[in-house]
Amino acid sequence: MKRTIIVIVLTLAAALACAKKEAAPATTSAEAPALPADVQKVATAATETAPVGTQPSTAVTDVAGTIVATGEFISPVSSELASKLPGRVAKMHVDEGDRVSKGQPVLEIETDYTRLSLQRAEADAARARAMADDARRDLERKKELIAKDSIPRATYDRSQSNFDQAQAALMSAQAQASTFRQQLSDSTLRSPIDGVVADKRTDVGQRLQDNTVAMVIVQTSPLKLRFRVPERYIATIRKGQPVKATVDPYPGQVFEGRVAVVGGVIDTATRSFAVETEFANRDGKLKPGLFARVEMDAR
Repeated sequence: MKRTIIVIVLTLAAALACAKKEAAPATTSAEAPALPADVQKVATAATETAPVGTQPSTAVTDVAGTIVATGEFISPVSSELASKLPGRVAKMHVDEGDRVSKGQPVLEIETDYTRLSLQRAEADAARARAMADDARRDLERKKELIAKDSIPRATYDRSQSNFDQAQAALMSAQAQASTFRQQLSDSTLRSPIDGVVADKRTDVGQRLQDNTVAMVIVQTSPLKLRFRVPERYIATIRKGQPVKATVDPYPGQVFEGRVAVVGGVIDTATRSFAVETEFANRDGKLKPGLFARVEMDAR
């Protein structure tokens, strides 16, 4: 009887030991306790933060193999018109926002005193021309006489000297008149390009100093559109490749352009390169500073 009890006790002990070993893996596989709320926020932010990008946010590729990017239209030429001469503005031929053509007058400075100076200079030039003609005729007569030994050499030399002085005076008077003519020409500012008046900085009655910028004219045809593309497309994009752009002011309308410049330097921060496209913009609908969504084939 005593022996039977001992066997039962040993059997129960062995069964308990096996139960503990089987429960151990269940304990290790149990879920870890939840993190505090502030720690969970830090962990979530670290998980969602992407590494230093290989693709800028301004360009993506859809399933059809099209590069989609956003960029800004810019003018290839911006001209600041400055007055070469000081003076008061007499006339303004254009206003801000007006379209202008190359050579078109846009502003005139008062020229009353310059015109009077030109008249005086032209009169001086006419007088100097008459004196030069007299000196020339006198020198020709002296040449005939000196050839016959009819006059002393000194007389001929004086005629030659008078002629040279008269010619110099004529050239000086003509140069002075040309200076005033140039000032009259410079008093009218003309547009150097076909474009739009982007900024008018003066008006009638205001006085301009030397090299004062009176207005800014920007070229609008053609226009450039710049954007950045991930480096993996550098072998795909080529000069002359067609592109399409859309802008918010003209929903549903597609503007067509072509790639003009493919950047040869990769930005190490964004792993992207610059692409510059050109749009003819003959109708003038597109404006510098306008944002656009551009699409181009990536295959």
